[in-house]
Amino acid sequence: MTALTQAHALTRLLDEHVAWRMLRADSAPVMLAVLGAHLGGEERRIESEDLYERIDVDLDELRAHGFDLPATAKAYCADWRRSGYLIRRPAETSRGETFELSPAALTATRFLAQLAQPRQAATESRLASIAAQLHRLAVDSDPDARTRIARLEAQRAQIDAEIEAINRGEAPPLDQNRAVERVRDILSLAEDIPSDFARVRAEFESLNRDLRARVLESDAAQRTVLDEIFRGVNMIDESDAGRSFTGFAGLVLDPERGQEFEDDIRRVLDRDFTGALTSAERRFLRRLLRTLKERSGEIHDVITTFARGLRRYVQSQEYERDRVLRRELRGALAAGHAASIRIKPYKPTGVSLSLSAVPMRSAGSLRLHDPAAYDAPEEVVTHEAAAVSIEELRALARETEIDFDELRYNVNALLKDSEGVTIGDVLERFPATQGVASVVGLLALGAAQGVAGEPEHVMWVGSDAVTRAAWIPSHRFTGRVL
Repeated sequence: MTALTQAHALTRLLDEHVAWRMLRADSAPVMLAVLGAHLGGEERRIESEDLYERIDVDLDELRAHGFDLPATAKAYCADWRRSGYLIRRPAETSRGETFELSPAALTATRFLAQLAQPRQAATESRLASIAAQLHRLAVDSDPDARTRIARLEAQRAQIDAEIEAINRGEAPPLDQNRAVERVRDILSLAEDIPSDFARVRAEFESLNRDLRARVLESDAAQRTVLDEIFRGVNMIDESDAGRSFTGFAGLVLDPERGQEFEDDIRRVLDRDFTGALTSAERRFLRRLLRTLKERSGEIHDVITTFARGLRRYVQSQEYERDRVLRRELRGALAAGHAASIRIKPYKPTGVSLSLSAVPMRSAGSLRLHDPAAYDAPEEVVTHEAAAVSIEELRALARETEIDFDELRYNVNALLKDSEGVTIGDVLERFPATQGVASVVGLLALGAAQGVAGEPEHVMWVGSDAVTRAAWIPSHRFTGRVL
């Protein structure tokens, strides 16, 4: 490709690609910071009203620090949706709508995250992974059976030699620095998964629109698609994207492989080197399989919905009505184009059309006036506000919220005399003053700042003076809890 050809291609990409346009926007720092904070983490989809409220809080704080942000959160979200940065979908559990980042916006946020925290490009683990996959490809694709057998026998001999070295004690486990390097390479690959799922969903939506358009196309193409749909062929599942996703989902949802994957994650998190990881990295690794299953299930539901909708669209004969409407619209456009040669658009036609004075809106938005709703059933009594003490306010707060300050103090007090403590050690030394809420608070601190281990049996005395016990996920605190 010559420089001229590439320059033209990049110029077109500059105008057409949403991610590049998003990075070039004047408000890119604020926009990417706000959207990344609310939609770029573990929570990928938020109801619209909830998102408006969160962004309004951010906008007030940003304006207080000198940022010029004249519009409201609702106006900004509408503009970002029109620009292709946000995707709006109907909510599944309510009558509202949800927002999520578009595939292009996920690409932009991922690119900026790599700029802010660059990773080493040529790590040993990454090069070893490339070499292993290249060797596997060379062996599996070799048409000569003798060569493939010879290479596999050499690989078996190498494995036997490694086993003997381990038995002799000459092969120590991986050192901490290299282990941390490998796990961060794995996390770097896994962080691209949300963007991949977003692109897969966008591809299925495009495929669904394309199939519906093919139904309305010429008679030959229409007969081909209709015949396959009426025979029961799932056009979306049989597409290239459908087959690729089915293969991926089969690996993720397989019970045996899933359990092996989960066991490997648990063993890795039990290693000492995971203490060098941040709490966010440990939490992401711990939730990796569940995230893969949730995203796979979501895409599978999308495929099922599209396939059923396409089949229903054809079998209910709705496409015939759309074909008639399409034909009438094309006829009107053709007649208007022919008339535009002789008649100007602003020429009076002498035809009067009476329009309704009632605004067009949904009947569901109308509400009947009920005069009784404004009548007070009884006399309003005014109560004077009484003064309350600080002790009463503290007691009320402890009834509604977990006292994390107390729990952090308890954990840190034990760590002064020990290199590591578990939740059971904390409950044995300090009473659970808030009952089961204290246990839940310790679990939350352990999940965020501790190291996971085997299940642990703990006991505590509730606020009703009754002793209770339970098996809980074990979390070991090895450093000061913040």
